[in-house]
Amino acid sequence: MGYWAGKGKEAEMNKKQKRNLIRIIVAAILMIVLHFAPISGMVRFGFYLVPYLIIGYDILWKAFKGVKNRQPFDESLLMAIATLGAIILAVYEDGDYTEAIGVMLFYQIGEWFQSYAVGKSRRNISELMDIRPDYANVERENGQLEAVDPDEVEVGTIIVVKPGEKIPIDGEVVEGSSTLNTSALTGESLPREVESGDEVISGCININGLLKIRTTKEFGESTVSKILDLVENASSRKSKAEDFISKFARIYTPAVVAAAIALALVPPFVRMGFMGGPADWDVWIYRALTFLVISCPCALVISIPLSFFAGIGGASKAGVLVKGSNYLETLSKVKTVVFDKTGTLTKGVFQVTAAHPQEMSEKELLHLAAHVERYSTHPIAASLRAAYPNESDSCRVEAAEEIAGEGIRAHVNGNVVCVGNSKMMEAVGAEWYDCHRHAAGTVIHVSINGRYAGHVIISDVVKETSKAAIAALKSVGVARTVMLTGDAKEVADAVAKELGIDQVRSELLPADKVQNVEELLLENKGNGNLAFVGDGINDAPVLTRADIGIAMGAMGSDAAIEAADVVLMDDDPMKISQAIRISRKCLAIVNQNTWFSIGIKLVVLLLGAVGIANMWFAIFADVGVMILAVLNAMRALFAGRTA
Repeated sequence: MGYWAGKGKEAEMNKKQKRNLIRIIVAAILMIVLHFAPISGMVRFGFYLVPYLIIGYDILWKAFKGVKNRQPFDESLLMAIATLGAIILAVYEDGDYTEAIGVMLFYQIGEWFQSYAVGKSRRNISELMDIRPDYANVERENGQLEAVDPDEVEVGTIIVVKPGEKIPIDGEVVEGSSTLNTSALTGESLPREVESGDEVISGCININGLLKIRTTKEFGESTVSKILDLVENASSRKSKAEDFISKFARIYTPAVVAAAIALALVPPFVRMGFMGGPADWDVWIYRALTFLVISCPCALVISIPLSFFAGIGGASKAGVLVKGSNYLETLSKVKTVVFDKTGTLTKGVFQVTAAHPQEMSEKELLHLAAHVERYSTHPIAASLRAAYPNESDSCRVEAAEEIAGEGIRAHVNGNVVCVGNSKMMEAVGAEWYDCHRHAAGTVIHVSINGRYAGHVIISDVVKETSKAAIAALKSVGVARTVMLTGDAKEVADAVAKELGIDQVRSELLPADKVQNVEELLLENKGNGNLAFVGDGINDAPVLTRADIGIAMGAMGSDAAIEAADVVLMDDDPMKISQAIRISRKCLAIVNQNTWFSIGIKLVVLLLGAVGIANMWFAIFADVGVMILAVLNAMRALFAGRTA
């Protein structure tokens, strides 16, 4: 995968594929010419040996190395034994060598087709993910632009992105305005407008305006690098179906070789010993060789991994990054979806909607709260600072301390000011009271030296697609939706009712979320898998604990993205149901290929064992099944279009 991502758009065929295609054509022409040539005996054998070695030398070499390394049982050994045996029989009978060459020829045609299909799949994925920047324009002190390797750009550097160029590194726009194409990251065709002060992520294409961007991350930590890393490493995480196929091949191949040996030896001895007839060694050896050709598990071994690989590619195009085929398999069986609220179902954009002071003005209350939350990165802190943006005063803010699940405490002009929830107020002994006028908002309490000073109401904004996303999940068979949040019960209940969520658990600490997910897993045991959807650092343990973790990729924290198994690149919860549909379509294709390949294989094996199917029939059946299975697997690449 790294090769394709690094090379970008490639020619339709690589050098190896071109070389193998030439071998196939040359061997086919020689075989046709020799068929009409007036030669016989050992001279005929020598001439036929040329196209056989042209088309089959690599298969013979692989078989030899397998035997040498004591790992002989693979399709190369099966083809080597079958074709060499057919040649020996032809020499013995001065018969037809074209059968052995034809078997090897059609096997190589199937291998070439498979290689081309995999390459095509990889190229399609690399085109979807063709977001790796080649350079970054760094503005020097003299105003000149210098194109440098993105790896060499330090945090805080001003880079210039011209129209038509990719944004190479995450950063903040400091000058200019433009429209960005984010389709490679999010799967959405709708462009995004940006201006000075907006954050931008790497991988987006600048459409029309000149942008000056101050980098906020190193290239290795940027969005584009993490996405490429996720996609490139996805194939290392195997599904149960792929693991089964690997184990199946290790057992199946030696069993088939043993069965072929038995087919070659047992009937002749039975005919001689018990029936008093001729042994017919050539007949039974031929049937055994045909049996070996038929038994090659190519279609099964190739199509199953290709189906998952293509499914991951199809999901990537839809803006859903799945970190491995095992997660695609798990996702297909999800019956319970558990959501974090803030940043997942809501935008995480908080606004101060009211301030109710006890013994001071609203302005003074907001002033204190903004000072305490000055150094916090929490969305609520940002909304408080936005409500009181003018902090350039003489106030001294010292010893700021964030208390998990409660709030922030700091010394402001020597006074201990606490800003947080009711648990914090109880901890400092402040006689707080709840707000009865803004039940749908989050109440932020403020105390000074343990004395209650009032509260501020913060309201979050529900995402436009959240309600439709919950309905879509139920339409794909998700039996239960749950919301876990640290918000007050009234706020949580109001949001859950608005969105149509089945169950809500509120006023939770980060550790409580893990406990609640474990309880839900026990309740869900035997009734499908449980998925957790979150975005924050505090969601990382829960994402890991769930059967499958889904993270918001655009605004989500790095910790959440690392811990998750699936990443939604545009933070749209509607993509969850789409991801489930893609995974189910992919698994359906895997099952189709599995049963089709095994079914046809068993039928033809029986026909070969009783002498109805010859080698030509066997190889056509084997290669034909493989091509059909590969074509069917390729449908998974476009699963996102119909999901």
